[in-house]
Amino acid sequence: MTLSDDALGDFNPPKAYHDRAFINSDDARPIRVLSEFLEPDERFERLGIKDTIVMFGSARAIASEEAQEKLAAAQQAFDAEASDENRTALDRAQSGITLARYYDDASTMAEKLTRWTLSLGDRGRFVIASGGGPGIMEAANRGAHNAGGWSIGLNISLPFEQAPNPYQTRELAFQFHYFFIRKFWFVNLSRAIIVFPGGFGTLDETFELLTLIQTGKAKKQRTIILYGADYWNEVVNFDALKRWGVISPKDLDLFTITDNVDTTVDLLRANLTKHHLTGSA
Repeated sequence: MTLSDDALGDFNPPKAYHDRAFINSDDARPIRVLSEFLEPDERFERLGIKDTIVMFGSARAIASEEAQEKLAAAQQAFDAEASDENRTALDRAQSGITLARYYDDASTMAEKLTRWTLSLGDRGRFVIASGGGPGIMEAANRGAHNAGGWSIGLNISLPFEQAPNPYQTRELAFQFHYFFIRKFWFVNLSRAIIVFPGGFGTLDETFELLTLIQTGKAKKQRTIILYGADYWNEVVNFDALKRWGVISPKDLDLFTITDNVDTTVDLLRANLTKHHLTGSA
């Protein structure tokens, strides 16, 4: 059966890319994936973003001042009623004090790195990039903001934990649906990656990154820092992986574990200068 010309009447059918029902359908998924690849690429090129310093870690970390306030409130509630619920809240608040140190360090580190990159006279070099959400991500964007520099937020839509933080540069704030495309943008422009203590998401991103470098899929030189010796030495037994023979001894040279802001900044400045400013990228 075919429609006659007069069956259309005054109807003007939409172009396929204006058809929201189609664009949001399973059949159009490749188009949506491609959009999340092409649109950031166009924006980075237009804004002159050449390379990035990526910082990520726990979304649950908060600044020390806020952590101290939460601990005081939790202690007061527990003193008033020593219930299991209040004990759990107090334990969580005490853990928050430990994580807060890394929030503060991430913010300070991002600020110092941004001040250095701005001194190079090229606003698009070594721009701080984070996942755009709360916690360590917020701290990274916050530090860059305090230094007067740009910062990137590679946000992703999630049912919890991932409200965009207010410190990322508006023109460099992105919203992804697909994790694998977001990970691509974490790695593609990166020249250094600093990983702070975090949970499943942080560990997933860390080991995928190390795998890409180990297998030669990410070929450009990158400095990988695992920040927070107490956390990394407790949570991941890299020496056991070597002892079991499931990684090579040289794989431990893919990253450096550090525990001091100034030491880390000095190492990054030296490596970025050597490999991407005075050396070959």
